[in-house]
Amino acid sequence: MTDSPAAGAARAPAAIEAATMRKVGFRLVPFLILCYFIAYVDRVNAGFAALTMNKDIGLSQAMFGIGGGLFFVAYVLFEVPSNLAMERVGARIWIARIMITWGLVGIAMAFVVGPYSFYAARFLLGAAEAGFFPGVILYLTYWFPKAYRARVVATFMVAIPLSSFLGSPLSAALLELDGAAGLHGWQWLFVMESIPAVLLGLGALVFLPSRPAEARWLAPAERDWLERALAAERAAPGARAGHLPLWKVLASKQVWALALIYSGSSATSNALSLWQPQILKSFGLSNLETGLLNMIPFGIASVFMILWGLRADRTGERVWNTALPLALTSLCLALTNLTNSLTLVMVLLSLVLIGNYAIKGPFWALATEWLSPATAAAGIAAINTLSHLGTGGATSLLGLIKDRTGSFPLALTPLVCLTGAGVVTVLILGRHRGTPPTAERPATMNAV
Repeated sequence: MTDSPAAGAARAPAAIEAATMRKVGFRLVPFLILCYFIAYVDRVNAGFAALTMNKDIGLSQAMFGIGGGLFFVAYVLFEVPSNLAMERVGARIWIARIMITWGLVGIAMAFVVGPYSFYAARFLLGAAEAGFFPGVILYLTYWFPKAYRARVVATFMVAIPLSSFLGSPLSAALLELDGAAGLHGWQWLFVMESIPAVLLGLGALVFLPSRPAEARWLAPAERDWLERALAAERAAPGARAGHLPLWKVLASKQVWALALIYSGSSATSNALSLWQPQILKSFGLSNLETGLLNMIPFGIASVFMILWGLRADRTGERVWNTALPLALTSLCLALTNLTNSLTLVMVLLSLVLIGNYAIKGPFWALATEWLSPATAAAGIAAINTLSHLGTGGATSLLGLIKDRTGSFPLALTPLVCLTGAGVVTVLILGRHRGTPPTAERPATMNAV
């Protein structure tokens, strides 16, 4: 028995949707993952450099923490303006500009000679990288309908744990180049891990179209379907044309609440990426042993992050898919105070990172669904920026507490508080809004 022409016509839009999302996913997401991978390697490679650099240039734990915090001070100051600039000049040019700039500053990190040059270099690196992450999140909303966003964001953000999973043994190996060409191993680390950012920035000028209308690799029917689907979402109830002034976005209680929810996850990601090598080294490990062990929790978290993002899209539920992993993170951070065993610490840190990275996809899907198009550009950047206030503070406090107490588990206390506050906030916000936001399931769940 053959299908009627009407049945064939009914299936056609679903087939076009699947083909379009598959093309967009394979064309854009791998390149953006690679870019973010390099971004995070360049952001956190100071954690491995510190294993030898701190002694060479005279940095205490508190000084190192201050330098880590200054990165986020600059990030906060420049992130929202950077995202708004991307709206004006286009994603392709602005993402390329960000990557080339941070690559050059990353290379300059190799030539710091003391605390003040280290502070200046970290500040400039934060200013250079500001806007990249929220810019990409905004960019993805130009290409993916909301039903796809949790899995796409989770897949993109897998670059964060991957940067430590793959970057850890690489950074440890580069430290072994100590003395080559008259440079310290940590100097080789900064130079060799920053050059790819410049090359990828140049590649972005060629590879990234700013909008679907510029995508020549989509068939006309596919391009038309995508533009109509995105236009329909922008025209949905609650969507408003135009963009709110920045001050109105920053006056939004919802933006501040979302920033608080994300601040615990952001602080944990950045603090552990920066400090975990030193935590493990405190057990008497060599640099190479530290690199190999450091990669394990991040590798496990990379896999779980994608699985949880798929689950969040399959169920369409956002609030509990954000709250539960964040609660696991807070609990396991607190439990590190109860053990001095390297094995148990590794288990707990693995659970911390599993929970911490699992929330990334559901949270950003939730945020982009709760923000109207009028607030999206500045709102996404504002959430990420404001969350980094907590990140910068936690990173600096970690060093100060470690210097005062000599205990890394006690130094993790600010992270316990931030992640716990995030759990409470997302549950209250979800209840206040009534039914948790859900995304309509796409016609083909395996399209991306």
